[in-house]
Amino acid sequence: MGAVQDLIARSNRLGADKRNTNFAGGNTSAKGTETDPVTGEPVELLWVKGSGGDLGTLTEAGLAVLRLDRMRAMVGTYPGVDAEDAMVGRFDYCLHGRGGAAPSIDTAMHGLVDAAHVDHLHPDSGIAFATAADGPALTKECFGDRVVWVDWRRPGFQLGLDIAAIKAANPQAIGCILGGHGITAWGDTSEACEANSLEIIRGCEAFIAERGKADPFGKRIAEPLPEQARAERAAALAPVIRGLASHDKRQVGHFTDDAVVLDFLASERMPELAALGTSCPDHFLRTKVRPMVLDLPPTAPLADTIARLQELHTAYREDYAAYYQRFASADSPAMRGADPAIVLVPGVGMFSFGPDKKTARVAGEFYVNAINVMRGAEAISTYAPIDEAEKFRIEYWDLEEAKLQRLPAPKPLAGRIALVTGAAGGIGKATAERLAAEGACVVIADLDLAKAQATAAEIGNADTAVGIACNVTDEADVTAAINAAALAFGGVDLIVNNAGLSLSKPLLETTAADWDLQHDVMAKGSFLVSREAARLMVAQRMGGDIVYIASKNSVFAGPNNIAYSATKADQAHQVRLLAAELGEHGIRVNGINPDGVVRGSGIFAGGWGAERAAVYGVKEEKLGEYYAGRTLLKKEVLPSSVADAVYALVGPDLGLTTGVHLPVDSGNPQGFLR
Repeated sequence: MGAVQDLIARSNRLGADKRNTNFAGGNTSAKGTETDPVTGEPVELLWVKGSGGDLGTLTEAGLAVLRLDRMRAMVGTYPGVDAEDAMVGRFDYCLHGRGGAAPSIDTAMHGLVDAAHVDHLHPDSGIAFATAADGPALTKECFGDRVVWVDWRRPGFQLGLDIAAIKAANPQAIGCILGGHGITAWGDTSEACEANSLEIIRGCEAFIAERGKADPFGKRIAEPLPEQARAERAAALAPVIRGLASHDKRQVGHFTDDAVVLDFLASERMPELAALGTSCPDHFLRTKVRPMVLDLPPTAPLADTIARLQELHTAYREDYAAYYQRFASADSPAMRGADPAIVLVPGVGMFSFGPDKKTARVAGEFYVNAINVMRGAEAISTYAPIDEAEKFRIEYWDLEEAKLQRLPAPKPLAGRIALVTGAAGGIGKATAERLAAEGACVVIADLDLAKAQATAAEIGNADTAVGIACNVTDEADVTAAINAAALAFGGVDLIVNNAGLSLSKPLLETTAADWDLQHDVMAKGSFLVSREAARLMVAQRMGGDIVYIASKNSVFAGPNNIAYSATKADQAHQVRLLAAELGEHGIRVNGINPDGVVRGSGIFAGGWGAERAAVYGVKEEKLGEYYAGRTLLKKEVLPSSVADAVYALVGPDLGLTTGVHLPVDSGNPQGFLR
């Protein structure tokens, strides 16, 4: 298994450096001999990265394993380019053993080229040569006869035959540049193949650096806003743009204002180059045929900018529909969403979108790749991507459609963005965990930043959860939290007002400071969070959910609890008021009245448990048991019980429910709503 281990190590090294290939871009392979377990005879095999994997994180499970004798036999039965799709299906009949990844469209390139090791990569510098108007001449000038030019051909069996023939006709060559696409290199050993790949990539880089124009995008015509102003503008625009990009299907957003992006957006040639679109299939499949570009300066009034974005979005959708109609045939897949995947805002940055955060982020990374490609091609020549007809053939390729159809069904909250306050522990943490498990992106907001970040890290990586500090009693902090959600994921769809605390005292011992503290955190805090979230949701035009974690005490007149119970009653009425006010915007507002949530509760651990135990005359460690014993169902209420109720309210089954309070108390008649 040395060949496999060498292949994985080589793939991981190449994929770890973004100069070599984009995320999930390209594929690598190795050929070798093993003993056939059926015949006991040696059999030649091909190990090749399967469809959809990423080189940087490739493992053996991500390899497709095929018999070379059966794959080579396909050459004699190949009916021509009109049967490319059928040829991919035949790879399944060449598989060796059980398991492994599905063979990709590039498998023929690896199997038919007469070399023990083959790399097909998408380096920005290599694609710059591949998309240069005089790419063949530049390739010759840069590499002599060590690297051969191959005219654009859609990936498939014929391309594999072409490259195999070119390798046979050019024994001195170490690889080739594929017009409009990328590079392919080969070698007799894994080390030689990797060295040849890097020679091509670094050769292209050096040629562009030494020979390229200093200002391939032309002069700078608009400087970006200062960092803080840029972030504020981006946060204000993110939900608006996300709402536009979600016209056909709910999307999650990603924002970047990297120097590469800002430099491109500041250049005079940006609109012209952006209109040409991307070229490498990996790029435009994720970024769409071209981005939507705002044509106003970043200092334009916000209202004017929003109005212009709406106009541009309408025009973009019409243009995309026309693109589809120009090239679609009777048997083409139905038109997919016509919304942009990339939106460029000069002076501010780039917004990218996808059905989940990872897809949105990767789409943005691919457009950064495309910017690098355009810069390189324009530095040494003229950027000349493949034409739209070819782009359409790949975007609406039956094989691409089949890949999309094989994707697992999205989780119920996929594409939803949740912000939970007081989420570093107890009910808040359990709620954030449940929402993330159901597919939502979650923002963990808590007074303690370290705990918020630790909770987010427990839930997942930054594509799933982020932790932020937020004092819900402070208007500026609340605004910053909502802005952080907008910059992290594109907006907010779901708010859980959970932040809280409690002091259990009789009336005569309750101070004004006790009263103010509890009302500031829960009544004022949930008001501020709801107000700023509603402001964003209205701008986003995608509806939303606001859930208040109130309490049984919002309706129950219990002893020694005036401040806490009064503020919970305040929260309960906020639910009714906001449900009535926000319904016209599709925003639902509901409440949950838990009771007796002792285990894992920050409130109870902070002294509230001891105080309530004293009121009821039980030991503190028996308080949960005491609460359960007084219920109708005789079961303890856990933080996860409340989280389940939140999901029930915001999930797919109660879409017409607003203004309700849902008891989660194991059946407590004192908390019955009347």
